[in-house]
Amino acid sequence: MPRLAGKVALITGAGTGIGRATAKLFAEEGAKVVIAELNKEAGEQVAQVITQAGGDAIAIPTNVTEPDSMQAAIDRCMRHYGALHVLHNNAGGSTSQDSDVTEAPLEEFWRVIKLDLYGTFLGCRFGIPAMRKSGGGSVINMSSNVALMGIPGRDCYTAAKGAVASMTRSMAVEFAPDIRVNAIAPSATMTDRVRKLVAGNAALDRMAQSHLLGLIEPEDIAAMALFLASDESRKVTGHIYPVDSGVIIS
Repeated sequence: MPRLAGKVALITGAGTGIGRATAKLFAEEGAKVVIAELNKEAGEQVAQVITQAGGDAIAIPTNVTEPDSMQAAIDRCMRHYGALHVLHNNAGGSTSQDSDVTEAPLEEFWRVIKLDLYGTFLGCRFGIPAMRKSGGGSVINMSSNVALMGIPGRDCYTAAKGAVASMTRSMAVEFAPDIRVNAIAPSATMTDRVRKLVAGNAALDRMAQSHLLGLIEPEDIAAMALFLASDESRKVTGHIYPVDSGVIIS
């Protein structure tokens, strides 16, 4: 039996990169998938790929930094599928504008706090009540290896992802036993966006070269998300899971 049979999953930022890979894998494993994506065209393309392959997916244009937009995505998911069992707060990302606290543009700090932290907060704010109505489920947040180790020149992103990790732990305690809350902490994952970012940042380039098991692909993160979404992780909550090819220990 598929590992997500009978489950409904909503994935933010699922039009590209890790979110896209996760949406496709979840659908292959039997989930009905909601692609909550800011870029309407990208979201619809992913939904089309899934449905053409025999899966079940819809795309909903969603801005995770806007409460009304996030609430509307959850509401439409509930109307369309009648349930929500897996919430993957995947939308986010750093830019080449990030730097240390003395040099980083203030607008970059607030951009990443709003997208990565506030976007995750809003996903949980509106998604968890829907999951409880559906009988419970799994929240999967997206932290980062920068929340678990020191990396220079990423202080804006580190602040946001460190906060996501802390919020994940507190929510795991608050919403047990019917809602599990975990986070994934990837190292640099070779999406199109990250390939461009690594190419222009010496510190990130050195980090990419330190991967003990080779560079990480979006499918590697999707595989961890699948475990956390499935009943195989039914006794797992409040943890931050590095998928980092050994970077943290090396």
